[in-house]
Amino acid sequence: MKTVIVFAVVVALALAAPLDDSKTAQILKYENDNIGVDGYKYAFETSDGQSRQEQAELKKLGDDVEALVVRGTFSFTAADGQVYTVNYVADENGFQPEGAHLPKA
Repeated sequence: MKTVIVFAVVVALALAAPLDDSKTAQILKYENDNIGVDGYKYAFETSDGQSRQEQAELKKLGDDVEALVVRGTFSFTAADGQVYTVNYVADENGFQPEGAHLPKA
């Protein structure tokens, strides 16, 4: 009888535990286009409020110098319920993020 009670308590606690949305999130949108050596682009959205889109293209910097220029944005909902969005460029000048919550130079 004790075993049944302990088992029932364990099951009740497991069912009462809050779900971690990041582990149960579902993919709402997914796009992927691999252009090859010239670049790529992709995007996704999940049911827990995350989203990301990014695209890259090959840029000629000189006669024999090329660089991949990446532009994108991502958003997520923090534990406090606030949605944060970051827009960025990554190129020959490095990673350059911008967001309302980020300090400005």
